[in-house]
Parts: sequence; C-alpha cells; structure tokens
Amino acid sequence: MNTVILIGNLASDVELREFGEEKRLATFRLAVDRGGKDAEADFFKIAVWDRQAQLCADYLAKGRKIGVEGRLRYRTWEEEGQKRSSVEVVAYRVEFLSSPAQSGGQVVPFEATVA
Repeated sequence: MNTVILIGNLASDVELREFGEEKRLATFRLAVDRGGKDAEADFFKIAVWDRQAQLCADYLAKGRKIGVEGRLRYRTWEEEGQKRSSVEVVAYRVEFLSSPAQSGGQVVPFEATVA
C-alpha cells in the first residue's frame, strides 16, 4: 500500500506546466510541521495533474493551508553525468483548508478531487 496524507502550508507558489490542450501539471512545495517545541518543518514536493492542477494554480498561493492525499513516487535520472533521485507526492486529492484572506480565522474548505 502506498498512501500519504499531509496537512501543511504551501512553501512556494504553484508552478503550472501544460502539455498539449488537456494535460496539465502543477508542482509546489508543502511545509508540514513536525510538532514539538522546536517548530521544525519537513518539506515535500507535490505534483498534481490535469483539472485539479488548474484549480490549484488558480486558487493556491504560498502560505495557504491545504490537505493532500496521494502516493509517493521515487524517480531517478542522469544529469551532467551524475545520477540524481527525487521523492515526491503525486496528489489525487487536494483540500483547501484556508481562504486567501483567512478573515476572522474562519476556515473555508474546498476539495479538488480527481474524478
């Protein structure tokens, strides 16, 4: 089983790439608090595809709180003669947990789920 659930804040703005008319890829980094008194965070690369990618690009920005459900993907490639690797979360569900204005501390949920 390969399932990941994370709640955190965007550590970067969403970058949207288009491949043809229908295929879109949104990527961003998510900061997830470890908890405890040191207030450290772990940072995860998140990849979101297609319609959900467009929604993320339209409505998310650095600092917004979201929930992500997806799977881990391990990739390897060669760059300038050196082997590189990366682990990222491929999201199939993104839930917006705060509004852009976050007026009065009110949480405005929005769910973008792959159909």
